[in-house]
Amino acid sequence: MSSEEESDERGVEGRKVGIRDRLRHFTWAWFTATMSTGGLSILIAETPHKFRGLHEIGLAIFILDLILFLTFSTCMTLRSIIDPPRFKQSLHHPAESFFFGGFFLSVNTILSNVQLYGITHGPCGPWLITTLYICYWIYAICSFATSVALYWMFIVRHNLHPVPFSPSWFLAGYSAMLTGTLAGIIAGSQPEERRMAVLVSGVTFQGFGWMLSFLLIVMYIYHLVEHGLPPPSARPGMFIPVGAAAFTVLVLVKLADAIPVSYGYFAGHPGAVETLQTLAVFTGVFLWMFSFWLFVLAVMGVVKGIREMSFVLPWWALIFPNVGFTLATVSLGRALGSEAILWVGSVMTALLVVVWLVTAVACVRAVWLRRIMWPGKDEDRGMFKED
Repeated sequence: MSSEEESDERGVEGRKVGIRDRLRHFTWAWFTATMSTGGLSILIAETPHKFRGLHEIGLAIFILDLILFLTFSTCMTLRSIIDPPRFKQSLHHPAESFFFGGFFLSVNTILSNVQLYGITHGPCGPWLITTLYICYWIYAICSFATSVALYWMFIVRHNLHPVPFSPSWFLAGYSAMLTGTLAGIIAGSQPEERRMAVLVSGVTFQGFGWMLSFLLIVMYIYHLVEHGLPPPSARPGMFIPVGAAAFTVLVLVKLADAIPVSYGYFAGHPGAVETLQTLAVFTGVFLWMFSFWLFVLAVMGVVKGIREMSFVLPWWALIFPNVGFTLATVSLGRALGSEAILWVGSVMTALLVVVWLVTAVACVRAVWLRRIMWPGKDEDRGMFKED
């Protein structure tokens, strides 16, 4: 073994790094992989142009997502046992803590996939509809509490001010915002008496998440203008803001389509249904262009630095926000009855499958080559002096 290879097997303290040491550096950013994988299976279920066997492919990806989520959760549990101080610090460390939102976003995609593959395009009956309704409210409470707690801990517990801005700041708000996305996916199958509660809460959470994300987008654009582009390897994270407007478009259209026309408020105001559905579509078109602008900025940033990029876990941001952008495009295509827009959505879906494959291979390769899950090379670097 060469001296360079031997040094690669040793950490910053010069001792050999084993599996326990690598698990110490299993960060919350790993859950960006599961939220992206789950997002891809949602996209396949919702794609407008299908071929024989596509449903089974999407289901297989969903099962893979479940396996990955359970594996990652086990690894994080082992990390908390092996190194409790590092695990505790991970919840308010500036570089790692906001990736905790990825855990709840992964749960969100799992629940959405259960709806799509178990109910919408699957065989399950009323028992699963009720189970998802209960899970929806549990998720809504937990995700909102998380979004409050993470920002609050930074305000009162973090002693480094100003905190360096990172696109990962969006994830804590996204975990609550995507309660609206989950509402849009499950609402149509819920009984009318439950559906109204899901619709109203979905709009509420989406409004909260969108306003919070919009404030962060202002900070993000200012940071780009003031400090320039992020380092090349971190530039895939520039896609994260794309999801804010994109998922809002998706939620507005889906919730408007799920309005119970003969129940509650809408039974007494039948004209409100068509008005809200029209407003949702054209508000969606309005926001779609803003999302597209952010998407173009991110593409240009990635292309400019692509030759200098090495894999880091935020590469998974190439997928999940763009899942939202693609779903928004498809939802507008369906609402407007445009086959051309639907084909654009199908092409975007195919491209995202390719990007997911490239990212997955790069991720496995980075673990094998000790470029991630290694002392001093992950989001927890600098957490303690030995890092």
